[in-house]
Amino acid sequence: MEVSGEVSATAPLPDVFDPMCPSRAVLEHVTSRWGVLVMASLLERPYRFSELRRRIGGVSEKMLAQTLRTLERDGFVHRDAKPVIPPRVDYALTPLGTEAAHRVWALAHWSEQRAAVVQEARERYDGARRESATALSQ
Repeated sequence: MEVSGEVSATAPLPDVFDPMCPSRAVLEHVTSRWGVLVMASLLERPYRFSELRRRIGGVSEKMLAQTLRTLERDGFVHRDAKPVIPPRVDYALTPLGTEAAHRVWALAHWSEQRAAVVQEARERYDGARRESATALSQ
């Protein structure tokens, strides 16, 4: 039984390295490409579906809908459907979602800042591989 976000003393502790650990699914959902971008966007403010799709360049309607459903099911996103014509649906982070979003946004922001360094490492690696392949073929 969980109380205030803490695991009870009788429950086994989650172990993300255990292939059967449910935390693996949570990790997969919040760190997927679209999961990270949805959560980072919703840190800014609540969004309607079409606004969110425009904000996250390259995501298909199907993938965005699937990602939002998954994050909603996991308790990270709140879907607020208003009974108006035309229908209006807003998506926002829950408190749990806000906590997770801050963490994945830190990684996403780090990725932005370090992308050039990673690209340089890739180019060095690829160059060394090409040189090895050329040397072996001679």
